[in-house]
Amino acid sequence: MNLVWFKNDLRTIDHTGLSLASKTKNPTIAVYCFDPKQFKKDRFGFKKTEKYRAQFLIETVTELRENLEKLNITLFVVNEEPEFAIPKLVKNYQVERIYFQKEWTFEERNIIEGVRVNCPNGTSLIETFDQFLWHPEDLPYSNYSEIPKVFTNFRKYCEKQVDVRPIVNKIDAFPNENLISQSTQIPSLHDLGLSDFEIDKRTAFPFKGGENQANLRIEEYFWETKNLQYYKKTRNGLVGKDYSSKLSAWLANGSISARMIYWEVQKFEKDVIKNDSTYWLIFELIWRDFFKYVSLKHGDRIFKIGGILNADYDWDSNEHTRKNWINGTTKYDFVNANMLELSNTGWMSNRGRQNVASFWAKESKQDWRIGAAYFESLLIDYDVHSNYGNWIYNSGVGNDPRDRIFNIKSQAERYDESGTFTRLWLQNSLFD
Repeated sequence: MNLVWFKNDLRTIDHTGLSLASKTKNPTIAVYCFDPKQFKKDRFGFKKTEKYRAQFLIETVTELRENLEKLNITLFVVNEEPEFAIPKLVKNYQVERIYFQKEWTFEERNIIEGVRVNCPNGTSLIETFDQFLWHPEDLPYSNYSEIPKVFTNFRKYCEKQVDVRPIVNKIDAFPNENLISQSTQIPSLHDLGLSDFEIDKRTAFPFKGGENQANLRIEEYFWETKNLQYYKKTRNGLVGKDYSSKLSAWLANGSISARMIYWEVQKFEKDVIKNDSTYWLIFELIWRDFFKYVSLKHGDRIFKIGGILNADYDWDSNEHTRKNWINGTTKYDFVNANMLELSNTGWMSNRGRQNVASFWAKESKQDWRIGAAYFESLLIDYDVHSNYGNWIYNSGVGNDPRDRIFNIKSQAERYDESGTFTRLWLQNSLFD
């Protein structure tokens, strides 16, 4: 028996582990764990996963279960720590091989090791790198220590040297008898200790989670509206669902892969237009890869207060400053509007994220890890590598060679010239 352990790879297409399991021709089951550790408070007092991302995750797992059932694969969904839930499945169903996506950051490593220790001797744990645009085995470096510090150097060299692998096609359905009757339930927000909410009508991210939903967004943004051809011009927008692709949330939990997006862009360039905007979406995927390679190179230093530079700054941790930042009551309306958007929707634009991070870490000189933890809690599209990579970058302890600080007043004048975004969040009540 095979077991496919789904984590942040919640899809049935371009899934290496699922493909490898199907090729064995052995019976296969699957599991997803709503790990209680992910819904507890962290050291800064924030729940690691708040209601917005949790709801998106619930929707995603619901769709994954339906898609796996069409392939005659049973998805067990458990509200239990993987270290204990998975070994029980292994014993109950005589599992010989567990397929899962390779992870390398601290918490994820500990979980994988816990599963390994608790499984019976002889259980094979088969890890696959499945979250990159450029596969680690294809990089033109002999080891991760050679990854350049500066993104531009990484991008230019790899663009010349590395090809994107083809996607792994959807597997054929297993025989009907592979589907096992079971009664595990997908938890509700309440089950996870979170509160229900209504979607704020002002949100720039009015989307649901799931592999099918990701494909619908591709269909809409690429093929129906053809907004992809304007992406570079609109990507710094602030209001509405179409100023950017919004694919980051589905990418973050693996409802869609970077490779799938890349090859869809290639098709768009062939069938519609190839321009700076189509390239820029790939450019952003390369940024995403870069932060993953930064964490592979530097390990847990991306979580340390000195970052990958071991920088020695005099960081503060002022409760009043923290409350003002979170509640949107700082001296900058532009910061306040972005922070209110985040707290009410779980979303913030790329432009907003850079400004509020610069204000928190550079201008207010507050411990950047508090800001990173708050983002981790609330962002629908939270990805550990992108979140912490961006925070150390914006806080002067990462990969920014210029160590810049944002002029928030001029940023607001440039990107919210008419004040539409600021008024949307500072003047409107929640559901008027």
